[in-house]
Amino acid sequence: MSEHQKIAVFGGGSWATAIVKMLTENLETVGWYMRSVQTIKYIKENDHNPKYLSSAELDATHLDLSSNINYMVANYDVLIFAIPSAFLTSELGKLKKSLKGKTIFSAIKGIVPETGLIVGEHFNIQYNIPLENIGVITGPCHAEEVAMERLSYLTIACQDEEKAKKMSLALESDYIKTKISDDIIGTEYAAMLKNIYAIAAGMAHGLGYGDNFQSVLMSNAIREMKRFIKKVHKMKRNINDSAYLGDLLVTGYSVFSRNRQFGNMIGKGYTVKSAQMEMSMIAEGYYATNSAFKIKEENGAKTPIIDAVYNILYGNKNPKKEFKKLTNKLD
Repeated sequence: MSEHQKIAVFGGGSWATAIVKMLTENLETVGWYMRSVQTIKYIKENDHNPKYLSSAELDATHLDLSSNINYMVANYDVLIFAIPSAFLTSELGKLKKSLKGKTIFSAIKGIVPETGLIVGEHFNIQYNIPLENIGVITGPCHAEEVAMERLSYLTIACQDEEKAKKMSLALESDYIKTKISDDIIGTEYAAMLKNIYAIAAGMAHGLGYGDNFQSVLMSNAIREMKRFIKKVHKMKRNINDSAYLGDLLVTGYSVFSRNRQFGNMIGKGYTVKSAQMEMSMIAEGYYATNSAFKIKEENGAKTPIIDAVYNILYGNKNPKKEFKKLTNKLD
């Protein structure tokens, strides 16, 4: 980024920690907002996050840490939000400083439950942030592999190509490759939808389906994703690019995928509440399922996988029976 543009990250979880690690490879100072005063104190003293990605070394001398969201908004130009979507509204409710003139990048792979909007649309509609000042940071990229400095790829989407390029430069390194896109709506919907499909993949595993079925499920999922995104935002895009298909595959198959883990528990017979209590991290796909189902009801997209996950999570339908019906709708 240019010298006068200062970047701050909002969120204290694994993905926020991974983004901070990437930025500190290139920037002298990175702002970092998180709620926990104790965690801030610990990072300053020990150079790593005690709760998330504890193996990731963070040089605290390059971090401007604060639990005051208004301080961070006042002092930084480019704001990267990596707060779980379920908590975004309550965190933004603390704002007294205006977001006017700020560039907002969403690294949140979910839908804001209170508005049913993807994060970029939420900032555009609720806070009047122009679309050219909104961007998306998307995968396929698991935070755990960033911590281990394993080669990973990011797509940075923004209508303003210059802003996308600057963010790409701020994030790339020996182990992070970046590309830019102008499909902010499509990439953000893809990042939300793949969590639902990962829950489906986890449910299938928990129910005892094997790799043969998983491959059919994923190939149907990418086609379903294409139909859904085309309905909400029609533009020319290659659904096989890594921001869409790649992110879907890694979330559906990886041992690091919390959404797959959540689905696996449901498939094995856990209730939604017990599965959520067992997990230490938020499964964004749970909230996304409810919102995606409502959106597809409005636009008429054909989504048998989303329907099945919704019926299980929100309709209290039997996972075994629901998947049996789903197998007859896939090809």
